[in-house]
Amino acid sequence: MLTNRIVIGSDHAGFELKEKLKLYLGNKGIEIFDVGTQSNDSCDYPDFAHLLAEEIEKDNFQYGISICGSGNGINMTANKHQKIRSALCWNEEISRLARSHNDANNCSLPARFIDEELAYKIVDIFFSTEFEGGRHLRRVQKIPKQ
Repeated sequence: MLTNRIVIGSDHAGFELKEKLKLYLGNKGIEIFDVGTQSNDSCDYPDFAHLLAEEIEKDNFQYGISICGSGNGINMTANKHQKIRSALCWNEEISRLARSHNDANNCSLPARFIDEELAYKIVDIFFSTEFEGGRHLRRVQKIPKQ
């Protein structure tokens, strides 16, 4: 694993998957900081995406996992932060490429479209894949708007 500390957040649609991932990763010895939500009561994904992104921007955590129903809303919100490179990961190959080519620092998951076993595989790949650098570094450096 690239890290032993992860920040995680979800809305109500991602709550159950978030709780399963916390147990799964915790059993691997990874420290999890949960920014919420703490139930499956209806709530707004931007509230938790901003909290997660701020933890990464403050260098409290290097990586995060965000979860909502489609993965899109929480992903879009996280990407509004300059230091965030959040990738919507719905399969293993996308997860690998998000890290190796894009140096993604947040894995966004679509809770309504993947099961927990696939989610485990996606995060395992995300957190074990190194950034390749090289030609990809030049492109990643162009992402933040100056």
